[in-house]
Amino acid sequence: MCVDRDGCEIEGCSSSDEVRTLSGSMSPGLKSNPDLHPCKPGQKFRAALLKCRSPAAAAGILSFGNVLNYMDRYTVAGVVQDIQRHYDVSDSGIGLLQTVFICSFMVAAPIFGYLGDRFNRKVILSCGIFFWSIVTLSSSFISREYYWLFVLSRGLVGIGESSYSSISPTIIGDLFTNNSRTMMLSVFYLAIPLGSGLGYILGSSAKVAAGDWHWALRVSPALGITAGTLILVFVPEPKRGSADQMGGRIKHRTSWCCDMKALAKNRSYMFSSLASAAVSFATGAFGMWIPQYLVRAQVVQKTAKACSEDICSSTDSLIFGAITCVTGLLGVVIGAATTRFCRQKTERADPLVCAVSMLGSAIFICLIFVVAKKSIVGAYVCIFIGETLLFLNWAITADILMFVVIPTRRATAVAFQSFTSHLLGDAGSPYLIGLISDALQESYATSALWRFLSLGYALMLCPFIIVLGGMFFLATALFFLDDREKAEKQLSQLSLPTSSVKVTAI
Repeated sequence: MCVDRDGCEIEGCSSSDEVRTLSGSMSPGLKSNPDLHPCKPGQKFRAALLKCRSPAAAAGILSFGNVLNYMDRYTVAGVVQDIQRHYDVSDSGIGLLQTVFICSFMVAAPIFGYLGDRFNRKVILSCGIFFWSIVTLSSSFISREYYWLFVLSRGLVGIGESSYSSISPTIIGDLFTNNSRTMMLSVFYLAIPLGSGLGYILGSSAKVAAGDWHWALRVSPALGITAGTLILVFVPEPKRGSADQMGGRIKHRTSWCCDMKALAKNRSYMFSSLASAAVSFATGAFGMWIPQYLVRAQVVQKTAKACSEDICSSTDSLIFGAITCVTGLLGVVIGAATTRFCRQKTERADPLVCAVSMLGSAIFICLIFVVAKKSIVGAYVCIFIGETLLFLNWAITADILMFVVIPTRRATAVAFQSFTSHLLGDAGSPYLIGLISDALQESYATSALWRFLSLGYALMLCPFIIVLGGMFFLATALFFLDDREKAEKQLSQLSLPTSSVKVTAI
């Protein structure tokens, strides 16, 4: 029996020196074969196809799929006023859409994390995309009497999208390393704000073009099926750990229970997961309610009228979507550049950059609710700066995970980080904000001013949660170097032949 550094029983110990290449073939140590011969006619197409399956192309396709994942998620938020009027539901009822989506998303994440560490990842990704695309398209035909069915459909979409978010970062982690991995993960996680912003824009634009909000849910499924096909054809299935120093020569695998035990003891992983939950809480609440809040602000300022038509104005959703796209790009680029620069000064740069950006973001998000009553432009400026600082940490958080978790546990780690961040974050934040807003409106006479103020008071919870997230990133910085060193030692141990693996005390 083999035992790893954490005292876990190792399954499937092997002494084979074979390494799987990115094309999926097996070769002894990746040595060149002197007996080369010309390709047969039927092999030329396959050879050309394999050339397209480069790591850069794979990262680009996976990033495109991630854009679609978040675009579909926030298309509903882009037409939330229309959905609320169509189904005649309250603020808490409309907030339930995002809550049900996230709850199903987070429950499915650990399952897909387990599968992603043990089975073909790109097949799981493609099936997940095909599933949510079909469900999203079907949900656009649900009539107004069946709001519960529309809510259920969002839950099913969450299951499909969970497979993608849990597994795809681990493929990029196995294709690149060091600064290259940071850059590619930055591009991949740019999809979060970019896809979210495009979701608002797509939802609003499709609604206006077709004169019916249902068409907002009929565009992303076609793009999703395209992305799923591209992943099946062009994305390789690299051997886990192939881009790390051990060159993919990991001989052993630990059990799922031992993986979970090791992750629970990983302080950097646990604190960064809690920090991610704070970010998810704020982004989930803002994504659902900020456009609605700005509409109510304009009604108070008498620059707009409350929606009383079948098709509501989509101007604020379009502007907020554009701001989210731009701030996402700036945040990811600035975050990657700042981290690379700060790594020259301190080895704790990754969590420290995240902490500073979170604390700065909280200040400007507080200012949104101060200036919105008087100036919509001022509110947009505060949103722009606050979101830029908030989005700085998306890719950096993923890179922290790659540093402190060994390759054979990464899919599980990503899945449970996703589970934690959604459970404590955006699974409940949209519904909670709507619930607080409804409770405040019931306490006083309902008016346009009080509907605006009640939602603002509810949203004021977000800056305090963001500050708490900044504290968790500071805690991550305390343990980051120790946990990274432990991960490197564990990776070296798992790469030794079976006879060389030693039992070590926990």
